[in-house]
Amino acid sequence: MQEIRDAIQAGDTSAEDFANIPIPDSMRAVTLHKEDEKMFEGMPSNEKDPRRSLHLDEVPLPELGPGEAYVAVMASAINYNTVWSSIFEPVSTFGFLNRYGRVSDLAKRHDLPYHIIGSDLSGVVLRTGPGVSAWHPGDEVVAHCLSVELEDAAGHNDTMLDPQQRIWGFETNFGGLAEIALVKTNQLMPKAKHLTWEEAASPGLVNSTAYRQLVSRNGADMKQGDVVLIWGASGGLGSYATQFALNGGAIPVCVVSSPEKADLCRAMGAELIIDRKAEGYRFWKDETTQDPKEWQRLGKRIRELTGGDDPDIVFEHPGRETFGASVYVARKGGKIVTCASTSGYMHEYDNRYLWMNLKSIIGSHFANYREAFEANRLINLGMIHPTVSQVFPLDQAGEAAYQVHRNLHQGKVGVLVLAEAEGLGITDHDKRDKYLDQINRFRGQ
Repeated sequence: MQEIRDAIQAGDTSAEDFANIPIPDSMRAVTLHKEDEKMFEGMPSNEKDPRRSLHLDEVPLPELGPGEAYVAVMASAINYNTVWSSIFEPVSTFGFLNRYGRVSDLAKRHDLPYHIIGSDLSGVVLRTGPGVSAWHPGDEVVAHCLSVELEDAAGHNDTMLDPQQRIWGFETNFGGLAEIALVKTNQLMPKAKHLTWEEAASPGLVNSTAYRQLVSRNGADMKQGDVVLIWGASGGLGSYATQFALNGGAIPVCVVSSPEKADLCRAMGAELIIDRKAEGYRFWKDETTQDPKEWQRLGKRIRELTGGDDPDIVFEHPGRETFGASVYVARKGGKIVTCASTSGYMHEYDNRYLWMNLKSIIGSHFANYREAFEANRLINLGMIHPTVSQVFPLDQAGEAAYQVHRNLHQGKVGVLVLAEAEGLGITDHDKRDKYLDQINRFRGQ
């Protein structure tokens, strides 16, 4: 791997030289082992520890197929799907790999007794398979995590509707927490030249998810002046929703859980902030009973901040813990747009507040190709900035996942892979200088 790392860090290696670098037969990768998939049975979610289940192994390089690329991974990042994978919740991801392996002879590569996880990367193309013309060895790239086969008509209007839609590194093998990742080349997008490797790796999944969920017509179709309630507004997903709301002329009401997270929202430009811990919201009296008075208290607080307006849009991703409140506080005719459910999938809400007030619940999942490219373009233009707050080496990926699982982080948590240190990978220093203040503020620096 050292020859690959040296060629990338040299900065002037030609495409021909990259194409001639020998590709190793094996690589280091963060894996789950199928034999461990029952290790946390019977334990509460918050006691399941990714540090116990994630391994750093030397594994064989998979075969390169048509329409695919090997990418030397300089940096990756932790998403909540990495946490779900690592605690085998709600199901073991080895079931995904087994089902994918039955799709075709080529897909059989993915059905292994180990799972290389990770749904983000920044890096450099090393090789492309047959049928690829848009990308070449030496191209600096990031990857979105949508993997589709596109053999069904249903996927051609919106690739998220493809029957074979999967999330790379979660429902497929050979993800981004490895020295070399295997991706479909239609996952590749240009890396922003003014960002470091770790910064460029961090937005991929969450930035695209927030774009579809909030901005796209497939999601909330946000417009100027909309009041947007954003749960977890300083986190990996919410921090991008906050930026989209501000850039799009909307009015974000940011819900956070600490003064430090409130400060990050202010650094992004948000003014209306609710510290839910400081204000003591308890939406559930016990495991089975919600407290509508707490919904009412939240709604009153939102109106105090907005001058009397209820949210036009509620950006929902905590799930069970907050969903009843989200449905209640949305304005008449408003939208609750939801993904993820990090606090639980079994949502409960009072349907009277939905049906009698003509509100809509909209399901949203990642982003289609076009949405992912549009979201990445805004990164390249310097209109949306990375919010990575911590960076770990590859051999501490378990600790990085633990930080996300326990909500001990702000923004995204990055992982260095082939990059030897933070701060590398910038090739447009003038543009970097132009946006440096925003980049540093959005990183909490």
